[in-house]
Amino acid sequence: MVRHVVLFRFNAETPEAKKQSLREGLSELGAALPEIRRYRFGDDLGISDGNFDFAVVADFDNASDFKVYAAHPRHQQLITELVRPILAE
Repeated sequence: MVRHVVLFRFNAETPEAKKQSLREGLSELGAALPEIRRYRFGDDLGISDGNFDFAVVADFDNASDFKVYAAHPRHQQLITELVRPILAE
């Protein structure tokens, strides 16, 4: 199994609607790519200072499945259109 973990810190001025669009896009991506064994994502609870705002955890059966996901046009489009515009780090 391969586990892919990504943490986001959003720009301070990011509106909730943009964050919701990201959640919806991730949900659609998780359902669309059969290479993904398990796909979880969500907001930090905000109970500890210094944490990132959002996390994505994706599990794959093997490295080949991860590579398909990573290079997939829908994944790349999601990064370009929904992640990068609101990403601080």
